Amino acid sequence: MHPLWPRDGADTDPLRLPLTPTLSPQAGRGRRDIPLRIALIHALKHSIAPIEAAFAQAWPQARLMNLLDDSLSADLARDGQLNDAMTERFLALGDYAAATGANGILFTCSAFGPCIEAVARAHAPMPVLKPNEAMIERAVTMGKRIGLLSTFPPTLASMPAEFPPSVQVVPKLAEGALAALDRGDRATHDRLIAEASRDLRDCDVIALAQFSIAATAPLVAEATGRPVVTTPDSAVEKLMRLLKAKA
Repeated sequence: MHPLWPRDGADTDPLRLPLTPTLSPQAGRGRRDIPLRIALIHALKHSIAPIEAAFAQAWPQARLMNLLDDSLSADLARDGQLNDAMTERFLALGDYAAATGANGILFTCSAFGPCIEAVARAHAPMPVLKPNEAMIERAVTMGKRIGLLSTFPPTLASMPAEFPPSVQVVPKLAEGALAALDRGDRATHDRLIAEASRDLRDCDVIALAQFSIAATAPLVAEATGRPVVTTPDSAVEKLMRLLKAKA
């Protein structure tokens, strides 16, 4: 059911129903002559450019649509934990994306794993990816001690549980970096991330937890001397594999 349609028992007067997307849930699916549509759902505006750049590099044929709700991250930071209301909001976003005819959904917000898992269950077998799952799959093949670097505290509260128990996750917050990015000071943002990463030099590999910090990978590699994995490239590669798409 689309999130904007009334639930069971609600008023169904057609004059009072809200507008819905004009495309059917099956629009464009299974048509070889139409590029696959990928819905990108964001909780931070800073995540849009990195993932669009990754698609442009690896899969330029994909048709992208962006849904941004930056109140998600603000409300999580305020509440300090995920709850049923947040899950319902994610389900509504997933329903909307599916109703536009999306062939796959990629969430770029790293702190909302359980909410995204609920969307994936609701829309199976459509690929619905958490932002970090492909990166985690890659990182665990590179070592047993994994540094997890983030600029958003709730990410470090929820994301370590997504790693398998066979590895040790060392979380590290780059304090002040996200605030710097919010005010348009990318130089300070990048510097704070590089400085924070030095505490992870004893790790086998360093995972950059957010799409918004992927561009700092060369700086982190230089500061630590360790291999660095990022979310956007690995997420695009996994979506392509699941949808059997060719660049």
